[in-house]
Amino acid sequence: MVSDNEMGLVLAVSSSVFIGSSFILKKKGLKRAAANGTRAGFGGYTYLLEPLWWVGLVTMTFGEIANFVAYVYAPAVLVTPLGALSIIISAVLAHFLLDEKLRKMGVWGCVCCIVGSVMIVIHAPQEQTPNSVEEIWKLAMQPAFLIYVAISMSIVLALILYCEPLCGQTNILVYIGICSLMGSLTVMSIKAVGIAIKLTFEGINQIWYPETWFFAMVAAICVVMQMIYLNKALDTFNAAIVSPIYYVMFTTLTIVASAIMFKDWNGQNTDSIASEICGFLTVLTGTVILHSTREEEQASPRRMRWQDSGKSFDEEHLTSLYSPEY
Repeated sequence: MVSDNEMGLVLAVSSSVFIGSSFILKKKGLKRAAANGTRAGFGGYTYLLEPLWWVGLVTMTFGEIANFVAYVYAPAVLVTPLGALSIIISAVLAHFLLDEKLRKMGVWGCVCCIVGSVMIVIHAPQEQTPNSVEEIWKLAMQPAFLIYVAISMSIVLALILYCEPLCGQTNILVYIGICSLMGSLTVMSIKAVGIAIKLTFEGINQIWYPETWFFAMVAAICVVMQMIYLNKALDTFNAAIVSPIYYVMFTTLTIVASAIMFKDWNGQNTDSIASEICGFLTVLTGTVILHSTREEEQASPRRMRWQDSGKSFDEEHLTSLYSPEY
């Protein structure tokens, strides 16, 4: 009989395949839309008329559904790091479809992501599923988790109101920071809704509890916020850079949020926790390698173009910034 962790593992891997592919499809759709109207990075919504972007959205939806169900069966410390597989898929597809070349060091980054994911899978804890949505609500009302939520929302508001107008088009951490912080809250609320649905199917009706609908509302708001700012990040920056940075920040924050709310590591011995942390650090190392190789490659052609064109630095920066190919 398949265990809950094994079911969560299969769903998480399937989710990575869909999501990794969706990054490339949406990026190609955004590039096509940029040639026909205002770019998403500058507040435009022309991409809504681009069929390829919608294919990417549908693909991501399938991935998110698989991910949603995976969180019902397995702890976040197992499901979330497996998102590294989506980085590998998007990097490989970007190499062939977007001409964003994957260097040898990038291949080593992919290997690190795989090795780290395997370590996490082997030592992942068996989760104790709450028996009701009211029990999940009590977990969400813990002072430590409420502090996490307050800090996260304060940072998101600061990024939206102050940092985005100031440096949103030049600093990738602005858009990705918003996506990642909202994403960690999305996972917690989606996990709560998923458990409520699972319990309902098992005969313990949770649909009529107001807490279930509150978690559903929070999940919907957070998903919409993620989609808007992820589109801005993809339209403004290289897809092979957006994907790993988003993964690192989102995964780290989600594991922290889950450890606070659901106490994932309670009952595990020190060796298992240490192995999971080592696996996670290995995955992060892989994503950093991928990011550094892609960023170095992206910067080199720009320096060459600047030297060859004879333009001033400001002219070249503005040309690159407003080019659809940026």
